[in-house]
Amino acid sequence: MTGSFWDFLLWVFWFYILFACIWIFITIIMDLFRDHTLNGWGKAGWVIFLVVLPFLAALIYLIARGQGMTQRELERRGQAQNEANSYIRSVAGTSSPTSEIESAKKLLDSGAVTQAEYEALKAKALA
Repeated sequence: MTGSFWDFLLWVFWFYILFACIWIFITIIMDLFRDHTLNGWGKAGWVIFLVVLPFLAALIYLIARGQGMTQRELERRGQAQNEANSYIRSVAGTSSPTSEIESAKKLLDSGAVTQAEYEALKAKALA
């Protein structure tokens, strides 16, 4: 056996470092193209900087624009969550409180529910 256990651990460490660097570069490039406040020339400059001096550019980008990266990611996740919730509501058939109260009123008028049940449905819709 030509290699030792320590050589293997060193190889695993360098593989981890390589994977982490690639992950950071991809994250930075995705953030660049999702940022609507940065114009095309700014995006092109950052990409060229990342290609020419990748580690220095990544470090500077994370220091200079790291706070914005976090805010943009939180906004993106919030928007995705709102879209998912909206889709779930549309598929589940739940609607606005106004339409729920209106349908409860129709049930009350038809005699299917009592006044107390109507008030409970109305309170549930408004909650």
